[in-house]
Amino acid sequence: MSTTAPPILRTVADLRDQIARWRREGARIGLIPTMGALHDGHMALVRRALDAGERAVVSIFVNPTQFGPNEDFAAYPRREAEDVAKLAAIGGHLVWAPMVEEMYPEGFATHVAVSRLTDGLDGPFRPGHFQGVATVVTKLLLQVLPDRAYFGEKDYQQLQVVRRMVRDLDIPTEIVGVPTVREADGLALSSRNVYLSPEERRIAAMLPQVMRETADAALAGQVPFAELLAAAKARLAAEGFGPIDYVSIYDAERLVPVEDLARPARLFAAARIGRTRLIDNIPIEASAA
Repeated sequence: MSTTAPPILRTVADLRDQIARWRREGARIGLIPTMGALHDGHMALVRRALDAGERAVVSIFVNPTQFGPNEDFAAYPRREAEDVAKLAAIGGHLVWAPMVEEMYPEGFATHVAVSRLTDGLDGPFRPGHFQGVATVVTKLLLQVLPDRAYFGEKDYQQLQVVRRMVRDLDIPTEIVGVPTVREADGLALSSRNVYLSPEERRIAAMLPQVMRETADAALAGQVPFAELLAAAKARLAAEGFGPIDYVSIYDAERLVPVEDLARPARLFAAARIGRTRLIDNIPIEASAA
């Protein structure tokens, strides 16, 4: 496989010129939206596009509109040269890395918001976050006009928001969810994991462990969900997590709380260790037991 670095484009005009050339050649386009600091989870998304025979366009844009005033926009890891090298190693075709001024020119006044799916889970804890996500993803889809766009299930609420938005706005792109990639001890890969100290990293591995045990107990059906979730929060607190924003079981499609497993469900959690906020989710269904 070639290790030639993919070109980096900075303007919408240049991006559309390249996409148009590929379209004239009959190519299909796969978009992988990222904020950079690429890890194996991102690489799994790129490989899905490559395996489908698509031109893999990876956007790298740390989107300011999805960060709250007390969040880590300034500190978010930015490693463009390393990211491009990783993409070159697996055959990525193009990096779309616009500046903020290209994405949000002076006078920008339009926003996209998805209701209901953002009412719970991260919605109340990160006001404005999903509006920022929906707006930037809409722009990326309209800029690239891909056949398919790939999102990791680690950010499952985001995935569902994007799916709803694409259906509602008739955007002609298939949204593909890709299972979460994890470390050997179960911790979900995240660009923010670099914030963890060695001791915090050790504690972080307890999150997926407690979640798996809670999901298995929910599937067994012998204890009410409320008791299971309270016990999971107490255990996480005892391990050193805090604050714990939520440990919840939600309908996997509608993203509303459930008390039984009549429909596919997921266990969601968000908790902090030091300055790092971790989120995770796992399916609760017989096939995942």
